[in-house]
Amino acid sequence: MDKKNAKRAGVVAAGTTLMMMLMTAPALALVRDDGDDPGPGLSAMETIGLYVVAPIAIFLAITALVMVLDKSKKQV
Repeated sequence: MDKKNAKRAGVVAAGTTLMMMLMTAPALALVRDDGDDPGPGLSAMETIGLYVVAPIAIFLAITALVMVLDKSKKQV
C-alpha cells in the first residue's frame, strides 16, 4: 500500500471515529426514563476487577486451554 492510500485510510478511520463520538450524545444519559431503576454504583476496585482483571483472566484461561489441547506436533 502506498503512502497516499495509507493516509486516506487513516483520515477515513479518524473521521469515522470522531463522527461516532460526536453523535452519541452522552448528555442524554442524564435523562431518566419511566421505569428506570439503576442499581448501586461500583467501587473503584470492583470497576478495575470487572474491566481489567476479568478480561485478562479470561484471555489467560483461553490461552491455557489452547496450549493444553493443542494436538499439533511439537517441533524440537
